[in-house]
Amino acid sequence: MALLALLALALLLTGAAYAAVAPEPATAETTPASEIDAGRQLFVVGCASCHGLNAQGITTQGEDGEKGNYGPSLIGVGAAAVGFQMETGRMPMAQTAPQAIRKPNEYTQEEIDQIAAYVASLAPGPARPSDEDINWQDVDEEGIAEGGEFFRTNCTACHNSVGAGGALPSGRFAPTLKGVDAIHIYEAMLTGPQQMPVFSDEVLTPEDKRNIIAYVKTVQQQGNAGGLGGGGLGPVADGMFVWIVGIGGLTAFAVWIGMHGTRSKKR
Repeated sequence: MALLALLALALLLTGAAYAAVAPEPATAETTPASEIDAGRQLFVVGCASCHGLNAQGITTQGEDGEKGNYGPSLIGVGAAAVGFQMETGRMPMAQTAPQAIRKPNEYTQEEIDQIAAYVASLAPGPARPSDEDINWQDVDEEGIAEGGEFFRTNCTACHNSVGAGGALPSGRFAPTLKGVDAIHIYEAMLTGPQQMPVFSDEVLTPEDKRNIIAYVKTVQQQGNAGGLGGGGLGPVADGMFVWIVGIGGLTAFAVWIGMHGTRSKKR
């Protein structure tokens, strides 16, 4: 009995000593339950008809038996996806189409934050970027140059070398980046909306994303020293302009000269 009592005392003293010197466990900020509940109520009214009552998505089946999604699952998409889709007005969609179109949003910022909190509570997913992540104004020239390399490597095939956008198959298109807020460019890279690939932090670090935003914003703020830029759509558009307007205008002028020139008769 004495040995058992001594062992229990030793264990008690060891636990007390550890509790005294051990660091406090890290605690993460949690969204208030009231915000999540308010977001769920808004979700049920405005989003559940396409995405399901529990954001699990709604599956459809065509006449050929092929399955599709009337509205995809939102479990695990995170607050970043909600912020991008709703703040740009792409969601809720005005009508079914190959691609959601940017338009004025229909919700207040508070309502969007509440819906984002609810969706984020369903499963872990990408969070919205911090102010530091999108502070592209502090990026130096080296960072802008590096962002340009990343952009030309990963983005120009769809968005054009200056972010003017471009056409894609099946009635889709890569939208222009002109006038798009930095936070939405960041969230688009982070979540990969629609046909865009996902550039997670393992693929492009937050610093890489910020450098890309700095490059896009810098290019858009630059003037066009050569005059008419043609929207920066590239050599195909410029070539069509030269042929249709340039050579077409010269041809029309030559025809006009031939019809109104001095005529002489041979005697």
